[in-house]
Amino acid sequence: MSRLLEEAKKFASVEPDSKEFSRVSKVVSSRFFYLSVVGDAVVILVVSVLTFWMRFRTLLPGLGEPAVGITLRDYAGYIGGGGLTLMLVFAHYRIYDTSQVLRYRQVSFLIIKACSLWLIGVLCVTRLFDFDVTLSRLYAVANAIHLTIGLLLWRFFLYRIATMEQCSRYLRDRILFVGWNQSSERLNTYILSDPNHAYSLAGCIPSASGDYETEPPDEVPHLAAHGDLVTMVQKQRIDIVILADRTATMQEIDNMATVCEKEMVQFKVIPSYFQILVTGLSLQTISGIPILGISSLPLDRPVNRLLKRLTDIVGAIVGLILSAPLIAIFGTIVYVESPGAVFYRQRRLGRNGVIFDIIKIRSMRLDAEAPGSGPGWTTKNDPRRLKIGAFMRSWNIDELPQFWNVLKGEMSLVGPRPERPELIASFKEEITHYNARHSAKPGITGWAAVNGLRGDTDLVERIRCDLYYLENWSLWLDFHIMFLTFFRREGAA
Repeated sequence: MSRLLEEAKKFASVEPDSKEFSRVSKVVSSRFFYLSVVGDAVVILVVSVLTFWMRFRTLLPGLGEPAVGITLRDYAGYIGGGGLTLMLVFAHYRIYDTSQVLRYRQVSFLIIKACSLWLIGVLCVTRLFDFDVTLSRLYAVANAIHLTIGLLLWRFFLYRIATMEQCSRYLRDRILFVGWNQSSERLNTYILSDPNHAYSLAGCIPSASGDYETEPPDEVPHLAAHGDLVTMVQKQRIDIVILADRTATMQEIDNMATVCEKEMVQFKVIPSYFQILVTGLSLQTISGIPILGISSLPLDRPVNRLLKRLTDIVGAIVGLILSAPLIAIFGTIVYVESPGAVFYRQRRLGRNGVIFDIIKIRSMRLDAEAPGSGPGWTTKNDPRRLKIGAFMRSWNIDELPQFWNVLKGEMSLVGPRPERPELIASFKEEITHYNARHSAKPGITGWAAVNGLRGDTDLVERIRCDLYYLENWSLWLDFHIMFLTFFRREGAA
């Protein structure tokens, strides 16, 4: 580790357009790769042995009685084979890609996911087959927990080293844009907003016509003319060329792809025909002809929909049981402050445009929507709210009866928040891609909600969050959003 830092410091002033930069970059990348692999192996071995000692040689609360007759040699196969298997799972999730050392949050998520699946696999295999020494389930569970903690700590230490400027500048992939548009602008903003991003922007060159779709900002280097692509790729040590020119002809695209292939540089194209749900893009062949299109999203798969529905049913039942006392208490307070109906029903648009009645604890006066006033959103410090209504809305207590909507299958625990049909009639015309969010069931909470985009907030950003959720759905993301719901209440009104 110290040798790596010394070498990186030595060449900290080397410019990217030099051959020395390329050489040091390869050295630093390979060193971090081997550090990741060897470090994981050491952590897995040490933690597994320590867990064995805790389980079978000590008397600790929750870890059972000390065992007699079981030696470390008896568990050597489990420790060695299990450790190798776990590292293969890590490799499957591409945790050992060099760029991952700069993405601690993403790596942490993958480690937790990999260790969980690995534990399930170990328990299944050891129960299906007879081994000379039976694996203790308590040891397996404790070891998986300890491994997760140990690997997260080790990877955090590696991340802190990698994010030092003398190292990170050699680990980032350098991007060259051909052309410039809104998509490249968003990517550039994303890179600049995160100093530990796995990419750095080398600059841009114009399209073959010599123009840009939109003018690049001043901080983005304008490197050369389009005809100098080969020179720029070689001189600037480019790793990825991204085509953002929507006017490029097929011949021009083919020429750029050929240049990148010769220079061993990745060539990528921003799919201009598809501005949303791009993670659902897939390449199919019909009679040998390649066709690119949106084939399916995660929630289009029956297995994923089944898993989500089972989670919704269990969560809704538990939610109704736990929230029943709160609903009774706050319902009583609402009735005392404003006699009348405690529950409030309102028409909302669900999956595929199906209309249903959403249920809430009433947080406003009975005359909040007077005839002729039309539908509208609540605003900050809305004068129509009840005194208790402000508190309920800030803590999402008024949403608790929606567990019943989830149980009925009209909503999900997590998803885009449902809107009123009257509002959607205008939104779908005014806001691009608005109705794409209705390909999934609406949720009690969602990615937009936990990012503060509720009520009277930016609709464009809200739609972007909803589409991100649809493209990247997983049970892990659902659980993550449910967890964040308890801590992020921005935008509640």
